[in-house]
Amino acid sequence: MARWAYYPAEFPQDAGVGDQDDRIRLSDVAKLARRARRGVVGAARAGDQVTFARLLAEHLGEDTSDFDVIEESWPTYDHVNVQAGLDAWLSQSGRTHQLVGLVNFSHREFGLSDLLRSGLSMPLDYGPRPGNVSRVNLPSGPDGQVRQCVRIGLYLVKDNDCAVALLLRSADPEMGMGAVRMQVVADQPGAAAQVAEQVRQLSLVHNVYRGQVVSFGREMFGERETVLRFHQRPRMSEQDLILPAEALATISRQVVGVAKHREMLLAARQHLKRGLLLYGPPGVGKTHTVRYLVGRLTGTTIVELTGDSLGLIGEACSVARSLQPAMIVVEDVDLIAEDRGMHRGHQPLLFQLLNEMDGLTEDADVVFLLTTNRADLLEPALAARPGRVDQAVELGLPDADARRQLFALYRGGLVVDESRMDAVIERTAGVTASFLKELLRRAAVVAASEDVSVLQVSADHLDAALDELLDTRNAMTRVLLGGQPD
Repeated sequence: MARWAYYPAEFPQDAGVGDQDDRIRLSDVAKLARRARRGVVGAARAGDQVTFARLLAEHLGEDTSDFDVIEESWPTYDHVNVQAGLDAWLSQSGRTHQLVGLVNFSHREFGLSDLLRSGLSMPLDYGPRPGNVSRVNLPSGPDGQVRQCVRIGLYLVKDNDCAVALLLRSADPEMGMGAVRMQVVADQPGAAAQVAEQVRQLSLVHNVYRGQVVSFGREMFGERETVLRFHQRPRMSEQDLILPAEALATISRQVVGVAKHREMLLAARQHLKRGLLLYGPPGVGKTHTVRYLVGRLTGTTIVELTGDSLGLIGEACSVARSLQPAMIVVEDVDLIAEDRGMHRGHQPLLFQLLNEMDGLTEDADVVFLLTTNRADLLEPALAARPGRVDQAVELGLPDADARRQLFALYRGGLVVDESRMDAVIERTAGVTASFLKELLRRAAVVAASEDVSVLQVSADHLDAALDELLDTRNAMTRVLLGGQPD
């Protein structure tokens, strides 16, 4: 590029520059500079347009005006599964591909149709350009596994004698693009639709959430981006769950038994979708029972909803339908399923929950496991049809024998003097399992405060901790742990 020199006013205008008509004034210099810059930018812009056009024309053929562009989309949390499915499709025999990265794509709306055109309508500074491939590591398992996923990329694929171009783009919630999108074009009629369907099916086959325990959450960008988080599957035995034998048998038969005898029940034309409600006061073991069932259903996809994620019942049911056998856990269901007669106005989450329960086919192996502290507030329609809540089990306060078992369970490796245990069991009538767990923890703290070299809980330590919990000044603590108020 030529460099323009600036001549100050003191420089003689006629010094070696010819006649007046041939002189170049400073204003003319500025005009010429602006024209030169426009020419350079225009050439660069044309070069970029030709680069994309040339890549696609060389791959697909010169005339792409009649090619159909097929689009598929997935929720944000399925990005890792789309990548898994696409990688599986690309790796199949007879296929080779080139991956072209795009730069200058953030916050810009465009698609494969724009890249197919001979020229982009966007200025150079705003349009996407070929460049390095942008990738992101996404969770793919409960033990910290990640999968490297393409944020945006143009795949140029040779599938035997068929040429395919595929644009993969991740979601951009800040710009209102809340879905992962894949657009496909091919040089043979109907091939693009077949490719899109094959990738979608492979994304289900290689779905990283299948058989895992996951819960919904929100990413830092706020409510516009929904994510799925992995959790370790708990390992519990029946000895870890202190429940009346009849209640445990009923719960296991409804959840685990149906899953175990799935094929036999289907052959007899009996539906698999089912619902179980666990109800009772806080601290009696509802969440503990849920953990036990989750641990028993190995290989089953578990989707947990609680707190702020209760509003995502639709997304949870979509995942469960796709990855069955599955179980949807809705804790504190009374927050979204209150009796419609108690409050005026619409309750869309309740209606959605009922519709999702009804919408499952009879052979769908999906369990709805609901918990509540206030069964009296629940909408009766939850139990009005088969496949909604088929079984409700009350978990009550532990009796004397159960309290003794819970004491032994929670003690673990702690050395405890049980010489006055009968009195402790009698004094703890009407308390919950959570209360007994806190009693042992507090007794251990009392013992440790004496600066002993070996931690041992004496009968006096146990009595002191129980006196403290039962004291009227600890009424709120007692209520929070499930004890009875004064």
